[in-house]
Amino acid sequence: MIDDSSSSPGASDAGHGIAETIDSVSATLPITLKLYATLQDLLPAGTKRNAAPIEVKADTSLNDVIDAYRVPRELAHLVLVNGVFVCDADRDAPGAFKAGDVLAIWPPVAGG
Repeated sequence: MIDDSSSSPGASDAGHGIAETIDSVSATLPITLKLYATLQDLLPAGTKRNAAPIEVKADTSLNDVIDAYRVPRELAHLVLVNGVFVCDADRDAPGAFKAGDVLAIWPPVAGG
């Protein structure tokens, strides 16, 4: 479901958990994946400012991307698409993206 051809060569060799493309749907959509705090190390090598351009298949769900980048689901605490919160129950819906979307994920944080 995820096409990571836009990442630098060898990114999957670096242990970043990039999933292979599944050819169930031929169209891909360019989106931006942003991971924050302790999750940013899961982005492809060479990513700048915690944002990586990626390609996803048209039928991709949020959890497909979360799983492809090895973000533990329990650490995908705050998940936003274009600034709009998506709750756990809605993250398996296929077709979650359109071209140009921004998926941002934060882990749980504490402080005061």
